Amino acid sequence: MTTTTITTTTTTTTITKGKPSTFYETFERKAGKDKLTTHYCPGCGHGRVHKLVAEALEEMGLGDRTIFISPVGCSVFAYYYMNTGNVQAPHGRAPAVGTGLARARQDSIVISYQGDGDLAAIGTAEIVHAANRGENMTVFFINNAIYGMTGGQMAPTTMVGQKTLTSPYGRDAATEGYPMRMSELIATLEAPVYVERVSCTDVKNIHKCRKAIRKALQLQVERKGFSFVEILSTCPTNWKMNPQDSIKWIQEVMEPYYKPGVYKDKTAEAKPLPKSAPITDPDELRRILGLEKGKTEAKTRASIGERRIKIAGFGGQGALTAGAMLATAGMNEGLQVTWLPSYGPEMRGGTANCSVIISDKRIGSPLVMRPDVLIAMNRPSLDAFEQEVAPGGMIIVNSSMIDRKVSRSDIKAVYVPFTELAAGLGLKAAANTVAVGAFLAQEPLFDRERIFEVLRTSFKKKEAVETNIRAVDEGFNFGRT
Repeated sequence: MTTTTITTTTTTTTITKGKPSTFYETFERKAGKDKLTTHYCPGCGHGRVHKLVAEALEEMGLGDRTIFISPVGCSVFAYYYMNTGNVQAPHGRAPAVGTGLARARQDSIVISYQGDGDLAAIGTAEIVHAANRGENMTVFFINNAIYGMTGGQMAPTTMVGQKTLTSPYGRDAATEGYPMRMSELIATLEAPVYVERVSCTDVKNIHKCRKAIRKALQLQVERKGFSFVEILSTCPTNWKMNPQDSIKWIQEVMEPYYKPGVYKDKTAEAKPLPKSAPITDPDELRRILGLEKGKTEAKTRASIGERRIKIAGFGGQGALTAGAMLATAGMNEGLQVTWLPSYGPEMRGGTANCSVIISDKRIGSPLVMRPDVLIAMNRPSLDAFEQEVAPGGMIIVNSSMIDRKVSRSDIKAVYVPFTELAAGLGLKAAANTVAVGAFLAQEPLFDRERIFEVLRTSFKKKEAVETNIRAVDEGFNFGRT
């Protein structure tokens, strides 16, 4: 991004051109598509606010320190645009995620960027409690009076009389209540240091929006605490208006109810929040988390590098639990681990998989796109993920439930009847622990005793522990043949 300064006898004007460095140069959301524009609809306010935030971060020199949190909503793909640290949060949970980040990374600039359905509906508790604690973070709240991403339903901020997909006759205050004024609500709390509502419409109000964004970020730099900036924003598509009329609608309908202005500003008296010393010693963390029970000393081992594992099956087969077992055992061994679950809308009977990384070095990202190892619990999982396995990798197949062979010749295929072996022990549900044993037979990242430790702390009944330990041994012994 470049800037040009024009000076006259009475004024000095700075004109900013180009894309700030806190935006990616190209947007890689869709392969083969236009990589210079976002996914937002024409006239949507999100793109405008994104640019104001990106410009502020660049001009304030905060890009390398920033963690941008985008939860579920129209801004769900913000990580394709913001050239900063990025975290994707569950629906409404961005303030909770931000709390952990702000406390663990105390020199970071944490931005919770949320829409009205996300923040004021499913995330009401999270935003209120984060604000009440005075967490050192900045919240940018996009209020467009509607659920935008999912088709235009009524949101907590929808205006009385406003027609939406779920209020076709207009919102009725007698049955749906009144639109929630979030800035006023947050301002009643003691801890927040700065609360302002702005309107991202014409040049004058965009300038006010820019100032509010910078002020909120500066207060976080100074560790003054919790800042909340509500931005009235357009949604032409779901309002069924053109962009010009949508701006007019904000000015004539939203602004009289959601009055722009500063609702709280304790900048002058607010003192910087003290920094707490983070616990970084692994042994102390294990003691605090209660992971000492049943733990044996780690053995000297050769470097394992980084092993990227995907475990997949249908809901109820225990694919996610198997991944958690491996990750916990690896952590107890003193290795670096991540575990990232992914599952369909319904757990039992639906598809489920998890990504596990076990490494003796720091892990950059928990996402496994090209696994070294695939553990396929059922046929759909093999069909879905076989081609993703890295050349030279391995697929461990549940031959009890998969009636075909691996089609690739550049990977190793191991066939183990997980379900049949587990049923032979009298516990068909232990197929996942059989799979864990078969994996360790092929990839001896640590001793089976590490898995046994996890089982002893996971099950209350002695019989369940013993059966699952035998299941691990069954898988291990079969996997070595």
